[in-house]
Amino acid sequence: MTGMVNNRGSSHFRTSVTAKFFPRKPSPYSFTVYIILLFAFSIFLFVFYSRDILEDEQSPIFSEESQSESQQIPDEQLWEAPFSYGLHPCVKPTTRYKVARGWDRYLTVRSNGGLNQMRTSISDMVAVALIMNATLVIPQLDRRSFWQDSSTFSDIFDERHFISTLKGDVRIVKDLPRELESVPRTRKHFTSWSGMSYYEEMTRLWNDFQVIHVAKSDSRLANNDLPLDIQRLRCRALYYALRFSPPIENLGKKLVERLRSRGGRYIALHLRYEKDMLSFTGCTYGLTDVESEELRIMRENTNHWKMKKINSTEQRIGGFCPLTPKEVGLFLQALGYPPSTLIYIAAGEIYGGNTHLSELTSRFPNVVFKETVATQEELKALTNHASQTAALDYIISIESDIFIPSYSGNMARAVEGHRRFLGHRKTITPDRKGLVELFDKLETGQFKEGSSLSYLVMQLHKNRQGAPRKRGGPLHGIKGRARLRTEESFYQNPYPECICGIQGTLR
Repeated sequence: MTGMVNNRGSSHFRTSVTAKFFPRKPSPYSFTVYIILLFAFSIFLFVFYSRDILEDEQSPIFSEESQSESQQIPDEQLWEAPFSYGLHPCVKPTTRYKVARGWDRYLTVRSNGGLNQMRTSISDMVAVALIMNATLVIPQLDRRSFWQDSSTFSDIFDERHFISTLKGDVRIVKDLPRELESVPRTRKHFTSWSGMSYYEEMTRLWNDFQVIHVAKSDSRLANNDLPLDIQRLRCRALYYALRFSPPIENLGKKLVERLRSRGGRYIALHLRYEKDMLSFTGCTYGLTDVESEELRIMRENTNHWKMKKINSTEQRIGGFCPLTPKEVGLFLQALGYPPSTLIYIAAGEIYGGNTHLSELTSRFPNVVFKETVATQEELKALTNHASQTAALDYIISIESDIFIPSYSGNMARAVEGHRRFLGHRKTITPDRKGLVELFDKLETGQFKEGSSLSYLVMQLHKNRQGAPRKRGGPLHGIKGRARLRTEESFYQNPYPECICGIQGTLR
């Protein structure tokens, strides 16, 4: 009964309140007041939000404040290596592996090119010696290249370590036996990017000769479609056997320690803005008329460079030019690296010196070279030996937190592959063609530096940071042997033959 009384009382109360505030039949006066209040409130909202809209339109889309906020990227995103899926080096031979036993047959080799071209070609010649069942004589290094370096094998590499590390694969000797120095030998230019069947066919030369001299050793072995044991031997030769000489190794490690003590983390920038590279590629963007002419004359006078007339604009638009120091500065800034970032320049003399380099150092003043990290006394023994100083750059690049090449040359490919082999250390490979398009729009005022550029650059490079992937095959549409030239270098990405993990972790 009490509940019924309470319910009735409550119902009566709600009815009376509703009737008080919302009469069933409002008078014309109250209705008019309601309409006026609603209209006034609408005008208030319109004025309030119109003010905000006008303020937004008068402001730039990307203000200075928003730019600085957008570039304050967490350290993990800037510096951490990509996820490697548990992949790790694997170079052990299979149970089917057979070592070379041709002790009475000898391969002599002249390695051509710069340091890293010679390193990869020497590794190839180790594999060729195994395929052809021959003894390998320690290769002669190129002394006639652009750098005119007189270094011998033992000046750059640990010769004893090289021989002993590969003794279970191929017999290697320091010199050709004296009794064979005067015997007839064949001088052979092996065909580039050749496979097993080609070198097995070449073994017929042993019927007539006891010594085969390989006049050129670069790119003589295919990137793909070789037996697993041959591919792994190439990795054992390059990453384990071909160690730098103790003086170079020790100095390299010392310089890495000094860089760590200065900034903790550092970027190794392979800045290919050197005279020979710019002349060879015909890239003159940002240079004076006098500099451009100097490069043209150098290209014209270098006999073994086949391309003489090059359209610099077409080269740059196609992404075939090294990034300029200014473009590198824009690139690093857009990725979010602060001006205080320590940058080690792994390269030779920058063309134009400080005139062009200042376009980078104005944005990133903490730029160092081997000459500023090492003492004059430490570098004295390496003077006029470009391959030995390049070895220092290689060591420092391998150990860096981040490696960035401004051009895809032999060193860039070799360092990238080695870093992949060591656990996919962070390597940012610039999309030069895409960047040139962005930089040209920036120059014409289509957008400004800051958040807009940063967003586009980061999107362009989110999948170019050294994460695990399978080696690229030939380009589509190219037939015949020409397609082999377009394959990604084995030494740029030795996955999957020399990098293993849980089956199915990477597709």
